[in-house]
Order: sequence, then C-alpha cells, then structure tokens
Amino acid sequence: MSEIGFDDFLKVDIRVGRVVRAEPYPEARKPAIKLWIDFGPEIGEKKSSAQITRHYDVETLPGKLVMAVVNFPPRQIGRFMSEVLVLGVPDEEGEVVLLAPDRDVPVGGRMH
Repeated sequence: MSEIGFDDFLKVDIRVGRVVRAEPYPEARKPAIKLWIDFGPEIGEKKSSAQITRHYDVETLPGKLVMAVVNFPPRQIGRFMSEVLVLGVPDEEGEVVLLAPDRDVPVGGRMH
C-alpha cells in the first residue's frame, strides 16, 4: 500500500451522523438497507445504501451513530441515490460491522 500525505488525508471528509430512518432495500443486487442520516445543520440529512443486513436491521438502526465519508459524489445504487459512504470493517466472515464513536457525540463532528 502506498503512503499518502497528511494533505491528502484532509481531503476526505469523514463525519459522525445519526441514523434517523432505515428501510429494507430488497431491489439491491446484494442485501442492503437504505439509511437516512442526520449530519447536523452544516450538512443536513443524507441518504446511503449499506450492505449491513447480517448484523443490523431496520428496527434497531434509527438513533445509531455512524461514521461516513460525506464528500464523495452521489452514486446511483439501483433506483436509490446514495449520497454518503457509511464506513465499516469486515468481521471474521467478511460481513460489515459499522464504525461508530464509543460515546455519544454531536452529529456533524469531523473525524481527525
């Protein structure tokens, strides 16, 4: 893996948001959940499609804090426009586990 400079790292805007709504996305090629995430007054509410059905369900996601890249261009995922990239890491079986702060923090905070 090649190294990047600190200035390159600063170009990626990673923020904390709170899931306000979640819906199943059965039309997706791989099982996914549609998310609406509040990033506070500066960024507002953004949508994302996430392949997180193994560990999460639509009933328990609202209220959960998540980390997401908020400055990628929107991406069409089937018939759904994903506006942010929610971040996660694979578990031992390769299923996504969401990245989140371990304490309650204000939404919109930038990772540093």
